[in-house]
Amino acid sequence: MTTGRVYLVGAGPGDTGLITVKGLDLLGRADCVIYDGLANAALLEHVRPEAEVINVQKRTGDHPIKQPAINALLVEKAKEGKCVVRLKGGDPCLFGRAAEEVRACAAAGVRFEIVPGVTSGQAAAGYAGIFLTDRDRASAVAFVTGREAEGKTDSELDWAALAAFCGTLVFYMAMGALRQIARRLIERGKDPQTPVAVVYQATLPQQRRVEGSLADIAERCQAAQVGAPSIVIIGPVAQSDPAADWFMTQPLFGKRVLMTRDREGNRKLACLLRAVGAEPLAFDGIEVVNLADTPAVRQTLAEVGSFDWVIFTSANGVSAAFEGLAAIGRDARAFGPARVACIGEQTAKRLRLYGITADFVPSAFTSYVMAEELAKLEALAGRKILLLRSAIAPKDFPEHLTRHGAQITDTAVYTVRVKQPDPRQVETIAQDLAADRMDWITFTSSSTVRAFLEVISLETIKRSGVKIASIGPATSVYLNSIGLAPTVEARVHTIEGMVKAMEDSSKS
Repeated sequence: MTTGRVYLVGAGPGDTGLITVKGLDLLGRADCVIYDGLANAALLEHVRPEAEVINVQKRTGDHPIKQPAINALLVEKAKEGKCVVRLKGGDPCLFGRAAEEVRACAAAGVRFEIVPGVTSGQAAAGYAGIFLTDRDRASAVAFVTGREAEGKTDSELDWAALAAFCGTLVFYMAMGALRQIARRLIERGKDPQTPVAVVYQATLPQQRRVEGSLADIAERCQAAQVGAPSIVIIGPVAQSDPAADWFMTQPLFGKRVLMTRDREGNRKLACLLRAVGAEPLAFDGIEVVNLADTPAVRQTLAEVGSFDWVIFTSANGVSAAFEGLAAIGRDARAFGPARVACIGEQTAKRLRLYGITADFVPSAFTSYVMAEELAKLEALAGRKILLLRSAIAPKDFPEHLTRHGAQITDTAVYTVRVKQPDPRQVETIAQDLAADRMDWITFTSSSTVRAFLEVISLETIKRSGVKIASIGPATSVYLNSIGLAPTVEARVHTIEGMVKAMEDSSKS
């Protein structure tokens, strides 16, 4: 058997967008992923379902698998011929134990590669609006561990040199010894009033910043209940600069937002929410089921080129239809002279992935506007129109088109059904709502509302005072019909538009 290779990949400090392109590519190729507790578990969404995933924790004070066992595990999995990704928080070569893991691989004849990551100290500073070097205040920076190797009786750090250091000191893993670190620096001559910033949960929606001086930072952190994981930044640059605070001033920063789409839909929405500082929470309440493999639908798809217009109302409909075409050996060429219209930019984007540029996209993403604007574009009397959409889509769309004389073939290429929820997830959501720990719930269709109400009562939602975001008029109509008025409705009926509406609401 050919021996595999071990890749030590830096996951970055928390924000999943900070992993390198190479690191993300390796995650998608890995046969086995061995990850730290400090690596964001959301990155595992990029791992193939058949890959083996092992959590070795490695958080401060929590080491369920000891380092020698991790070293042996890396060698064992590589000897099985696997592509092994050792996913480590931050950068693997800075205050981790990558050196021990590399030596173990080398001793066993296992090939390895190191993929650097964004180190936590650098990222914490950037996300807190702190510049570690500044031409006026700091021309050097030193990264220092606040927790040395186990078993050491005396510190190997030169505290006098650190106290005299003319630049910025950045301490990792220092919260358990913060008081001692400050005391040692002061005793060695550092000014007790030297500014200090402690950045907790850097780059994540839970990020917090505590400022003080060497003399009082330990007490300030204790009062603010800020502990590990934190980065401690010492020096003149640690003084706050409101103009540089870009992350924690975002309108949705720290807001906990519950998503109720299918798994893939929630993943896309989560990316948008993280980009504006929110904390996305997923409830995979529905799943999309392809109906395009039935004989009747296949027959319709085989004749798609005989229609004057083919209309898609969602990206899911596009994917389902083209999967059905592929099953009968056809592709975009099957559309022939038929023109294609679609509702929404995301639907148009999905069509382009399959080689189709929509001939018409209405100015507003509703079926009524589609019908009215298409009728203005050309006379629809006698036109053969094929609708490829969901089995549970509203029935008013065909009616709008029929009023203009069109001949409609309404074909369901997919459906949405309620997914069996995880009881523990449902319990957590209910507890969060009851304790006012949820800021927003997002709904992107009436089916997401119905699925959510199967596990969480309407009264629970109303009592919580949580804000409701609706993607558009159809969803809002349903919400209002059950007495759950949306706080915001997207002006542009996309997930991007919905997030924008939430941002605008938070600003007001």
